[in-house]
Amino acid sequence: MNQRPSLISTILLIFSVVLLILVGAFSFGGYSDSSVDLHAQKIEWQVQQSTGYDPLTPANFNSQALPAEWQSVSLPFAPPVALLRQAGTIRTPDATQTTWFRLQLPDISTRDKPLALYAARVRTGGTVAIYANGHLVHRAQQDGTLWNSSRTPLWIEFAKTDDSPPLREILIRLEHSAKSQVALSSIWIGPTESLYSRYHLRLWLQQELPAMLSMAFLAVGIFALFVWTQRKHEIAYLLFFQLAATAFLRGLHFYSSIPIANDWFAWLTVNSLFWLVTSVHFFLRQLHGRPLKWLTRALVATTVLVGILTLPLFTLLPNTPKITPLIYVVAALMGATAGLIGGINAWRVSGEGRLIAIGILICTLLGVDDWLLQNNFISPEGWYLGAYTNAVCFTVFGVLMYRRYVRAINEIEEVNASLALRLQQREAELEMSHKRLREVELRQTISDERQRLMQDMHDGLGSSLISAIRSMENGGMSEGQVSQILKDCLDDLKLTIDSMEPVEADLLLLLATLRFRLEPRLEGTGISLQWEVKELPTLGWLDPSSALHILRIVQESIANILRHTRANAIRVATARDTHGVTISIEDNGHGFDIEHALANASGRGLHNQQRRAQALNGKVSWHSGKAGTLFQLWLPLQRGT
Repeated sequence: MNQRPSLISTILLIFSVVLLILVGAFSFGGYSDSSVDLHAQKIEWQVQQSTGYDPLTPANFNSQALPAEWQSVSLPFAPPVALLRQAGTIRTPDATQTTWFRLQLPDISTRDKPLALYAARVRTGGTVAIYANGHLVHRAQQDGTLWNSSRTPLWIEFAKTDDSPPLREILIRLEHSAKSQVALSSIWIGPTESLYSRYHLRLWLQQELPAMLSMAFLAVGIFALFVWTQRKHEIAYLLFFQLAATAFLRGLHFYSSIPIANDWFAWLTVNSLFWLVTSVHFFLRQLHGRPLKWLTRALVATTVLVGILTLPLFTLLPNTPKITPLIYVVAALMGATAGLIGGINAWRVSGEGRLIAIGILICTLLGVDDWLLQNNFISPEGWYLGAYTNAVCFTVFGVLMYRRYVRAINEIEEVNASLALRLQQREAELEMSHKRLREVELRQTISDERQRLMQDMHDGLGSSLISAIRSMENGGMSEGQVSQILKDCLDDLKLTIDSMEPVEADLLLLLATLRFRLEPRLEGTGISLQWEVKELPTLGWLDPSSALHILRIVQESIANILRHTRANAIRVATARDTHGVTISIEDNGHGFDIEHALANASGRGLHNQQRRAQALNGKVSWHSGKAGTLFQLWLPLQRGT
């Protein structure tokens, strides 16, 4: 049975992995025969001087109109960039150049399949225009460089008709400032279905996958924010949200097609990198517990200073995108410093701090790779890895949150287990205490019952027997009187035994027991018994001791009738009112003087009836006359009422 959850988990895991593999296969499948693809690694190149950008490229252009100054160059093509010179182009906005690339194509047999062009990267600061056989087939960046242009691979599908001429020439026109450089990767030309997977794979890895990871990071950050609102003493959750927000903002330029001339967007994306580094530094301080005031002040001051200097309102520095390569050098140094110093301080204190420090250094290296790629220091066919800094941050801080979450669950389980053990111990102690209490109560009940029986037998049966013995010793009692006393004693003993029977708070059952005992004796004396007992509510307080009091009261009343009234009929009836029940015993004898009987010392039986009724919170009454006597016992439904 214990293996079933493990088996189910294994099946679910395998099923999920297979699904992901199938999705990947469907997404990136489609590679077919690539024998007809042309991979161009040689191209002709020339540069023309111009004044200003001209986004209105003509629909048709003959390459023969260009000077015959073509130079053969290898692809990928990426001349070095002079960063300081590039940053100064804002002062000479009209000094521009147009770089031309021309690719002469051999005959490509495509078996009537449509052709496509794929290039991993085209970099320029102005309009991109591409002509096929002299006709414009692609144009981009008419309004300026887009933020995601360097990370968006070039993909062109050539329309094919029955009378389309063979593709013979590809002409690429790139505008840029006179002090900046362009970059062009090698070019693939072939059937669309053959090249699409190559294009889609690069697009997915450089834009779509980082975008999904960035969104996931932000979603987890928002979750951390909600956790912090309930646990404000744990500032780590707020820092996690801040990291997710700044990382998301920082990664927007990888996917956004906003023109790079948007200074406010540039200000946000550039400065978010500094906010991100500063936030990680504060997170590290939480882990290693050292203030590092000088480093904190330096990081905050740098962040604030860069934020103010690059603010578009003040224009203290050239257009932010122009100086971004230089600012990123500062950001890389800042990140490396924060990661290195934070890692050294956390190395012996916190494993989580070591993990974050390593994550910072990895992110810094990824950023350096992007910086080198963006500035033509490495091949333009390389991969932009900076988009995965969010993935690294997400992984590192996700691991931290995961460990804390698992640790919290384990602690809760340990606390619950401890509480369950303590509760079990308490229950055992309570059960033992209850057991001892029940034993004490049982012994006390037995003792009380024994005391009650002893007292009752001493007052009733014992007293009658002693009186009979003394009378017989003195010779003052006839055999008939002795017999009557012994019968009374026997009735007393039977009532005592009857009172010990469980009556379940049922007064009717108690009276029925009494009737069973008295009816034979009444029949022997020639007295008729009218039994008019009706349904009565149960009396919750009717225990054996109370039952004996009731039996004694009724027995005493009937005995008085037999001894003193000469009646030949007795009627026993019951009734109820709002607060109690009444037992009535009526005879047709000659009656008696109630006041005289109560005042006479010989009327002890009436006083006993009153005393027993008071013990039950009840009351007795007599109404006597020449036509007979009515005795009534009233008992409450609830004791104390």
